[in-house]
Amino acid sequence: MPSPSPPLEDPLTHRAILSLAVPIMISNVSTPLIGVVDTAVVGHIPDPAYIGAAAIGAVIFSCVFWGFGFLRMGTTGLTAQALGARDTAEVATTLGRALLVALAAGVTLIVLQWPIRESAFAAVHASGRVEGLARGYFDIRIWAAPATLANYALLGWFIGLGRTDIGLILQLILNLTNMALDILFVLGFGWNVRGVALGTLMAEVCAAAIGIAIAVRHMHRMGGHSSLRRMLASALLKRTLAVNGDIMIRSLALISAFLWFASQGARQGDVILAANSILLQFISVAAFFLDGLAFATEALVGRAIGASRRVGLAVAVKMTTMWAAGTALAASAVFLLFGPWLIDLLTVDLAARATARAYLPWAAGAPLLGVWAYQLDGIFIGATHTADMRNAMLASLAIFLLAWWLLRPLGNHGLWAAFYVHYLARTATLVRYYPKLVRAVPG
Repeated sequence: MPSPSPPLEDPLTHRAILSLAVPIMISNVSTPLIGVVDTAVVGHIPDPAYIGAAAIGAVIFSCVFWGFGFLRMGTTGLTAQALGARDTAEVATTLGRALLVALAAGVTLIVLQWPIRESAFAAVHASGRVEGLARGYFDIRIWAAPATLANYALLGWFIGLGRTDIGLILQLILNLTNMALDILFVLGFGWNVRGVALGTLMAEVCAAAIGIAIAVRHMHRMGGHSSLRRMLASALLKRTLAVNGDIMIRSLALISAFLWFASQGARQGDVILAANSILLQFISVAAFFLDGLAFATEALVGRAIGASRRVGLAVAVKMTTMWAAGTALAASAVFLLFGPWLIDLLTVDLAARATARAYLPWAAGAPLLGVWAYQLDGIFIGATHTADMRNAMLASLAIFLLAWWLLRPLGNHGLWAAFYVHYLARTATLVRYYPKLVRAVPG
């Protein structure tokens, strides 16, 4: 196996940036295929309740697990900094500590499954049949929680090492295993949505086991070692928990803004809701690619800071931002040129098509405005300046809500304008903290 990352003395090249970013882009694009396959598999059962149940179950777990995204982001920054400092023991310990947190959080979710389940279904207004099937899905998939969260930690660790290729392999193992088991359990054994849940459970466990085995081998090749005593060292554990706590609050504030956007669109009627949902899919696709550059930024910035190289930080920020800006420009151009055709591909409803076309310019311009927020997130995660990220996102959420209130008379155009204000606020609030981040790195 190759060395975990290029030597720090090597000049950063565009090829090196793409070698980090492209595997993440491919991995991100492969992930939505799970939902497509799940829908197609249960769609072969002659009862639409099964599709609804699988969709509701997937959404519930997306919300439950989304709040634990800090296990990916926090692990990336801490690992990259330890690598930059050439502290192989801390590189190994960072993963061990993250896996301990993942195990504790996963077991807690299993223990609390009853209140989580009842709260979730109290918020979902589904028919009795759909809810009954979705409950069966929940009761099986909840047992995947420790493995799912461990996979977050493993992905963050490999990204921090600059080994996004291994991260891609693990994601492909997870996704392809999930698809294959879904087909086997549902179409082969006739286990309906329970088969989908069991397939996901087994795929998560399989990916986690393989990921841990690869990580252990990687540590041995690096010469890194750790111990439970070092993992639980109070100062380092406190830092890990502080970083993760800040990112969790930041993530909850971010998802609150998106949920508010969705809910306000729904209040304007089914047609507006459908149109906004279609256009948000465009933004999600752009995010698949922009995330690849943001993740590369996390790894390179963290490595430069761990090595106490302010010049390396500046070069990493400049070069990754150039690629991110170019990617955002390309995404916006594609949406403008092919947006009407893509809208028609996603819906056959004539009213939804016409409405989505009317608001298409908002979605097309979003990557150009949002790319700066994505990049700054990557910089601050790599630097583990997570308290600043937390404060900036809370301020951005408040600014977004104020903008929405002021722009309400403009209807859905006002809602999209407030969405733009949120992007601008995220960028401006983080830019305010950026000089402090740079000053903290020795010149």
